[in-house]
Amino acid sequence: MADTTDYYELLGVSRDATEQDIKKAYRKMAMKYHPDKNPDDPSAEAKFKEIGHAYEVLSDADKRAAYDRYGHAAFEGGMGRGGAGGGGFHDPFDIFREAFGGGGGGGGIFEQFFGGGGGGGAQRGNDLRYDLEISLEEAAAGVEKTIKYRRQAACGVCSGSGAEPGSGKRTCPTCGGAGQVISSRGFFQVRQACPTCGGAGQVIEKPCSNCSGHGVVAETHSLKVKIPAGVDTGSRLRSSGSGEAGPNGAAAGDLYVIIHVKDHEVFERHDENLFCLIPIKFTLAALGGTIEVPTLSGRASLKIPAGTQSGTTFRLRGKGMPTLRGGQPGDQLVQVEIEVPKKLSGEQREKLEAFAEACGDADRPVSESFFEKAKKWFDA
Repeated sequence: MADTTDYYELLGVSRDATEQDIKKAYRKMAMKYHPDKNPDDPSAEAKFKEIGHAYEVLSDADKRAAYDRYGHAAFEGGMGRGGAGGGGFHDPFDIFREAFGGGGGGGGIFEQFFGGGGGGGAQRGNDLRYDLEISLEEAAAGVEKTIKYRRQAACGVCSGSGAEPGSGKRTCPTCGGAGQVISSRGFFQVRQACPTCGGAGQVIEKPCSNCSGHGVVAETHSLKVKIPAGVDTGSRLRSSGSGEAGPNGAAAGDLYVIIHVKDHEVFERHDENLFCLIPIKFTLAALGGTIEVPTLSGRASLKIPAGTQSGTTFRLRGKGMPTLRGGQPGDQLVQVEIEVPKKLSGEQREKLEAFAEACGDADRPVSESFFEKAKKWFDA
């Protein structure tokens, strides 16, 4: 960044911008030019460092006042970046941690940006996942299931505080209750979670004997889950506060129940529609008639017209799956397949041969329509 670059112009704010305006502008610019988001742009890293340095100056009241009065000259000769004694540009990730309240340690730049890492106050407990398998019939009608799973629950002795009954907590002597400590790294100041209290701002005088001061204990938890009609594999249900308890009495996480619908021996599901394949007799396909077909709600009558061909699909409206949003249910698609007998009795064979002779099948064993299309091969 050239010394003539105006820091306000670089961040896109006016000279009377508030601290919040500057922080907001920096967040926007930092996300835009972060090297991780611009791997193919070698200039992005330089730009990212420039806006980081501008933010460091304008976010500090004393440095900003000096810059407003003297410009870049205020930081020349020992306070400047890259000069003798200046130390150059320090780790740009430290700027992110300071700007957005992230703590020290791992977690990655985007975890820091979206609220990960240490910080003032205890964090909520972990979310949990439970995979639940149900039948297609249960998915269609809705069902209530009781599930059991292991989780970290608030200690019953100390009520999750981590302190032995009769004792309490006191202000952390390291951070003075702030939950964070500030350390200097060259030109920059970095906020990190307090190493003594872990960001809680308080320390326990006497740890609970039941949970050793953690405030949580392992337990097997039983929970009733109401599964609505229409769920499909991959549907996710959330039970708020049914996850693991947070440390030091913090709020519990959530439980996510992931639905898996078992394959059915008769039906295939395609979104809200159901599909089934039913073999029918040759005589029924030729003469027509009515059959009963299975549905998830019982039996239904299906009329087979005379001359039905193998592979014909019929639609039973409203006999499919319900929708989660309460709309019209899907349909059931019934595809018929003509079953050819593998064995014939003498009498059956005799009568079938007579039928074939009456139809002229002995001379034309293939379909007339196909014969017309392919007759040039037969005439050759």
